[in-house]
Amino acid sequence: MTQDELKKQVAEAALKYLKNVPIIGMGTGSTVTHLINLLADCDFKRDIEGAVSSSIKTTEHLQKIGIPVLDLNQTGDLEVYVDGADEVTPHKKMLKGGGGALTREKIIGGASKKFVCIVDETKCVDVMGKFPLPVEVLPLARSYVARQLVKLGGQPILRENYITDNHCEILDVHNLSIIDPIALEKTINNIPGVVTNGLFALRGADVVLVGKGTEVITL
Repeated sequence: MTQDELKKQVAEAALKYLKNVPIIGMGTGSTVTHLINLLADCDFKRDIEGAVSSSIKTTEHLQKIGIPVLDLNQTGDLEVYVDGADEVTPHKKMLKGGGGALTREKIIGGASKKFVCIVDETKCVDVMGKFPLPVEVLPLARSYVARQLVKLGGQPILRENYITDNHCEILDVHNLSIIDPIALEKTINNIPGVVTNGLFALRGADVVLVGKGTEVITL
């Protein structure tokens, strides 16, 4: 199967986690795009009262298939949040933010009782860091934060011509070998000017669905 076919396969496996959930949490990315497309033709779509979305792109897609998008401030905590990842470990720690929606993803994930991560097998790693770690920063603090990231052993590169939905910038940090993701997540988030970083270790996934070959493996 191609990588895109694996993404569609694992998105289909995630549908069962959205049944009988009136308000769903929805992430961002190519695998989630497949999930929303599948939702459009689901019998239980009519039972979904609304969704909380992690990005403008996802919001527009959900509205296009007829699912209202709600404000997290109005909904309170969610039952289920489904999202992809750029890397995920056997311990269900994730590296996310390749699509730039890491802050909203982290907020909605934190407000959800169950975090379902959907990936193809290419995203599974033992040690995170091969994929550059996104760090969302206030524009004023970009250079200062970059210097602190260099001290941590990384090589931060500004994501050019990109502004997040929160009107901030992203530094993609290369050359990190993330042995202790929880400690590094805390350290980077404590740098003044950092909005958040793409390590989802303090609050990892509850369920990881992996598209591998002709099957979907559940971690």
